[in-house]
Amino acid sequence: MTDHGPQPVDRQLPTEEARDLIALVRDLIQREIAPHAAQEEEAGHFPREVFRLLSASGLLGLPYAEEFGGGDQPYEVYLQVLEELAAARLTVGLGVSVHTLACHGLAGFGSKEQRAEHLPAMLGGGLLGAYCLSEPQSGSDAAALRTRAVRHGDTWTLNGTKAWITHGGIADFYTVMARTGDDGAHGITAFLVPGNAPGLSAAAPERKMGMKGSPTAQLHFDGVEVPDARRIGAEGQGFSIALAALDSGRLGIAACAVGLAQAALDEALTFVRDRRQFGRPLVDFQGLRFMLADMATQIEAGRALYLAAARLRDAGRPFSRQAAMAKLFCTDAAMRVTTDAVQLMGGYGYTADFPAERYMREAKVLQIVEGTNQIQRLVIARHLAGPESRPESR
Repeated sequence: MTDHGPQPVDRQLPTEEARDLIALVRDLIQREIAPHAAQEEEAGHFPREVFRLLSASGLLGLPYAEEFGGGDQPYEVYLQVLEELAAARLTVGLGVSVHTLACHGLAGFGSKEQRAEHLPAMLGGGLLGAYCLSEPQSGSDAAALRTRAVRHGDTWTLNGTKAWITHGGIADFYTVMARTGDDGAHGITAFLVPGNAPGLSAAAPERKMGMKGSPTAQLHFDGVEVPDARRIGAEGQGFSIALAALDSGRLGIAACAVGLAQAALDEALTFVRDRRQFGRPLVDFQGLRFMLADMATQIEAGRALYLAAARLRDAGRPFSRQAAMAKLFCTDAAMRVTTDAVQLMGGYGYTADFPAERYMREAKVLQIVEGTNQIQRLVIARHLAGPESRPESR
């Protein structure tokens, strides 16, 4: 009998090194991630040991410079690694994306001295990062954040609360956006805050419908002192640093969404090939074949969209609009594909005995994180038509 299990995605990779990298990732997934994914997600276990292994294997710093411990890989390759990891377990794929996001500010805007001091440990020293922009009262309106940093000589004192922080409470470092002036988006500054800083504490993790293995928590800054040497970029440059990171981070979310959708399609395909009704395999029914065709088409289109945006980024060209499009399309597609996978599997798809229901629950958050899909539509529209003319939108 033919093995109808999931088949590896046939990837177009730019170098032999990239092909070897994907092979390494697939081997690591089969040995260390996939066998434990369902059980650990159900138990709400965060696989910190996997992230240490990823760091030791050079997989937590892929898009960053080799001189600072990175992998010097183009985004075109890095995102396909993310897709593979997310297909195996979204907690891992999204965690790598968030860590990469947390490193972006220092890698892109830090001084050479700062990068030399901190990046090697961040990229390959076993550390795990988190990104702190959102607050309880400022999510989509991120420029309205209230966490404040006040300077006293060569030290800044941070007070406030950050919300919806992936890796909140377990990260070794946080890239934090705090208000240093009252000039709206121009009064925000970025800081690199150690995870064990006195005065920094985390609330109990949020109780989420999916991604239970990935802790999401509020962070409280109560007189947290940060040396000015840990300020990233210039005073007032923090919001620009945050947005630059989000452009790249949205591509990471898009790749994770495609990986999750691919996993759901693979699961549904295996099921309908093996399950028989009315004397023949479910896969022989035209209505189900059409659903599978639509699912596969959305996945291929999403993959092509995020890779096109990545290639723009790798070429040094503007890619903000394309990143928003990729995040929007890929996460919406993941929601549709995972929902269809559950439908194709009928009652079995709705049970926790199969991973399809977990995929559907996990897909929902991807439409929300790093800018809701409504925000992505605003970003795209502004690139196409310019900002709205109403005074309150300026």
